[in-house]
Amino acid sequence: METTWVHASTVFMSFFAIMNPIANVPIFLGLTAQDDDKITRLVALRAVGLAFVIVAAFALTGHFIFQLFGITLPAFRIIGGFLVCTIGFQMLHGSQSSMHQLNSDDNAACRDAALSVSIFPLAMPILAGPGTIVTAMNYAGHGLMITLLAFALLCLVTFVVFVFGRRFVAIIGSGALGVITRIMGLILAVIGAQMLIDGLLGAFPILTGH
Repeated sequence: METTWVHASTVFMSFFAIMNPIANVPIFLGLTAQDDDKITRLVALRAVGLAFVIVAAFALTGHFIFQLFGITLPAFRIIGGFLVCTIGFQMLHGSQSSMHQLNSDDNAACRDAALSVSIFPLAMPILAGPGTIVTAMNYAGHGLMITLLAFALLCLVTFVVFVFGRRFVAIIGSGALGVITRIMGLILAVIGAQMLIDGLLGAFPILTGH
């Protein structure tokens, strides 16, 4: 039981670090700045709901995708670890990753329709970006139900953080938000490095000494 809880905590924190709902609060606030509270809540609900569907679909069909395209799990872990490390390093330097975030021009184009932002860019690629999908497919092989439950819990946390985002930023300040983002970047880089190591050991068993 203890091992299960430890694994579940690891999966949740991995998702939390890479999706980083706290650091995405300013983006959400910018996209919903002109909306009332009802629309804001609806946008948040649709965004996290769609993000869960996308991640769950990849977690469930990952093995089929591997077989269809002839992809091996070690190869996926190697490239996934590289992608996750890249996002982490960019967060450490206080910049947004082009693989996980959008530029200002994309965001400006999406402000025209209030509810459309819940699909693009919020649900994908901000929440269910490549890094999140890679992490879900990686952990699904070690426990699909735990992976889905952990991500569902994170979606709930993200919804609450988005809805109360204006109050949250006012309380902690923009400086603290930057510190949190960098801490998450460090954690993310370490997670990516571990995925890369696991992939290399799987691809080259001789490295294990066996």
